[in-house]
Amino acid sequence: MRGSPGTLAAGASLWAFLISAPALAAFDETPSLKAEVEAGRLPPIAKRLPAEPSVVKFDGKSKRAGRHGGKLNILMGRAKDVRQMVVYGYARLVGYDEKFNIVPDILKSVDVNDGRRFTLNLRKGHRWSDGHPFTAEDFRYWWEDMATDPDISKLGPPAFMLVNGKPPKFEVIDETTVRYTWDAPHPKFLPLLAGARPEFIYRPAHYMKQFHAKHQDAAKLDQMVKAAKRRNWVSLHFRYDRPYKNDNPDFPSLQPWVQTTKPPAKRFVFKRNPFFHRVDERGRQLPYVDEVIVTVASSKLISPKAGTGDTDLQARGIALKNFPYLKKAEKRNNYTVKLWPTAKGAHMALFPNMNHSDPVWRKLFRDVRFRRALSLAIDRRQISKLIYFGLASPTGNSVLRESQVYKKEYAERWAKLDIKKANALLDEIGLKKAGPVRRLPDGRPLEITVETSGEELEQTDILRLVKDTWAKIGVKMLIKPSQREVLRNRVFAGSTQVAVWFGLENGIPTADSSPSALAPTSQQHLQWPKWGQYVETKGKAGEPVDMEGPRKLMELNKAWNVSTSKDEKTNIWHRMLDLFTDQVYTIGLVSRVPQPVVVNARLRNVPKKAIYNWEPGAHFGVYRPDTFWFAGK
Repeated sequence: MRGSPGTLAAGASLWAFLISAPALAAFDETPSLKAEVEAGRLPPIAKRLPAEPSVVKFDGKSKRAGRHGGKLNILMGRAKDVRQMVVYGYARLVGYDEKFNIVPDILKSVDVNDGRRFTLNLRKGHRWSDGHPFTAEDFRYWWEDMATDPDISKLGPPAFMLVNGKPPKFEVIDETTVRYTWDAPHPKFLPLLAGARPEFIYRPAHYMKQFHAKHQDAAKLDQMVKAAKRRNWVSLHFRYDRPYKNDNPDFPSLQPWVQTTKPPAKRFVFKRNPFFHRVDERGRQLPYVDEVIVTVASSKLISPKAGTGDTDLQARGIALKNFPYLKKAEKRNNYTVKLWPTAKGAHMALFPNMNHSDPVWRKLFRDVRFRRALSLAIDRRQISKLIYFGLASPTGNSVLRESQVYKKEYAERWAKLDIKKANALLDEIGLKKAGPVRRLPDGRPLEITVETSGEELEQTDILRLVKDTWAKIGVKMLIKPSQREVLRNRVFAGSTQVAVWFGLENGIPTADSSPSALAPTSQQHLQWPKWGQYVETKGKAGEPVDMEGPRKLMELNKAWNVSTSKDEKTNIWHRMLDLFTDQVYTIGLVSRVPQPVVVNARLRNVPKKAIYNWEPGAHFGVYRPDTFWFAGK
């Protein structure tokens, strides 16, 4: 993958080999599909699989071949979280294995030349969940009829497809081969395709064409727009284009389980994809589990329900504080509780909004002395002891020690409690004391409202501890629970002073991992959303970066994007981490908080030891839940 030329062939992991191999001599028909096959509503298994399926070979120790059948129950806190089945299902063009190497998955292979030309080789005979062929046409449709269609993409191709502001040359080589060629290297291309929320560079063209003006009769399309009560055909197209949101049961899928329940609902049924491209070494088509039932429950009830055995595989909605309760009920309710380490740069972090609409607050949040003072006035060891049983690391928001670009000084910089030094920094800024609360330059009290997503009481518990120590430096904290979408929109608008969210998604990067999370590259970065929006929209919205430090991070990130030297990439990572942590653009609270994972005692192939992380890892996804199976009672 790093060479020139090179081939990203299927690779090895701790549990299995995903290999592109000739079709096995024989396949076992999936029991739950036999009736459909016998009735002629489905073709037999040999005709449902690609000519060269992805074959999973187990090591026989940590994982072994299983049997078909059963229903897997999981809980989600919101109906929108049905999208997590795209995360957990983790069928990707290329994906991470358990060692976090990128290997082919949906694709048979990828040929990479000079880091800038990517030839994607599909599996012949691969089909969508509705049985329609998955071919180069699905890539052509996305690129020509969506990404570069001025009606659908008014700003042109999405930012992730641009290198130095330029899109690639796209070619259809044949029915199962497409190629993207950029003028310069695009090292983030494959990682973006492998992500927990992947970039989809293909669509089921046979399904989406009915909603597109180029392919549908104008009168019929107008009728469809009116029936769906949409503004126009573009709005209609967006409505049914749901590869990640996963809320359109009619949308063909390549995931192991397919959504069958039309929202709104409280119970969603995902049935096996009869055309899924993976098989085990005995010729049994994956997934092993027939159905996944997603039940929507109040986030407050997820842990109690897990403790009574109402879920077969649960981590979402469970916090470390629930571990004692869950552990106590293990034997009684026939499950086990595992503790998997997490790999975010910070389990929780504060994000001062340097794009705040109030000029006084904006100036203050941009003063590094103020950010350092806030960080120094946090007792991280107390947070670890009182909230996380002493198991969390009292560090800021940086990479973890498992990362090849880790340095202790990055993790601990400005992260040790020092009330005296924090007060001195605030005095130096000129924030005068007036009783227990300092005053802003315009006379207003120094009251900071910290907004949360309102999804986890854990955030409020931690903020109360921070509130107590901030009071010692004359800063009053107000805590405002909200909703995720409301919080994000307020941050984007410049209304939120400080937000609470997770730290760096990937706390275990290599030099070849993109450092873009350290620079203003995305509106989703809550400390500088308008700068990120400016980059994402190519200057059409947001604000240009007007601070020296963030501007330098942008320059370094651009240098990494065009580098082909690992030594140079490593050097860039260190320079960015040094600047990012010294300037305290985000205030990490603790890291390495273990994640409780509740697993039905009959569910096999769930790792005993694993990393629970969004990026990379897709939570359960990297461990391939399609290989999980139920043993007999």
